[in-house]
Amino acid sequence: MISRILVPMDDSEMAQQALEYALENHRDAEITVMNVVGGPSPWGGAATSLALEEDIEAAAEEHAKEIFDDARELADEYDVEIITEVQLGHPARAILNRADDFDAVVIGSHGGSVADRLVVGNIAQKVFRNSPVPVVVAR
Repeated sequence: MISRILVPMDDSEMAQQALEYALENHRDAEITVMNVVGGPSPWGGAATSLALEEDIEAAAEEHAKEIFDDARELADEYDVEIITEVQLGHPARAILNRADDFDAVVIGSHGGSVADRLVVGNIAQKVFRNSPVPVVVAR
């Protein structure tokens, strides 16, 4: 039985669909939504802006706030409370480092733009190939 699910999220539609899948199919599970800040992007924007902050952890929390607000709003539609968590670093590595603490990972297949699809799709692929727990890739 799946009782603990990790849902890595960014601001893409595919990440929203991954959370929706988890909420619809695992109503009784404890769902943790994780946002990884500071990882690679096609232009280095998030990593560069985060590195310039005095309080990196506070900046990461602020960066994740909108994503978590959207996730909570979606979870409220299912009358489910979620746990939120921010991690710093490379997304695939951060997800894989936390995966052992869960029964499954539900991840979006790719981000929105072409550049996001290359980066995020690659992340989903790395998680799928290397996860110690089952991975559901939502499309």
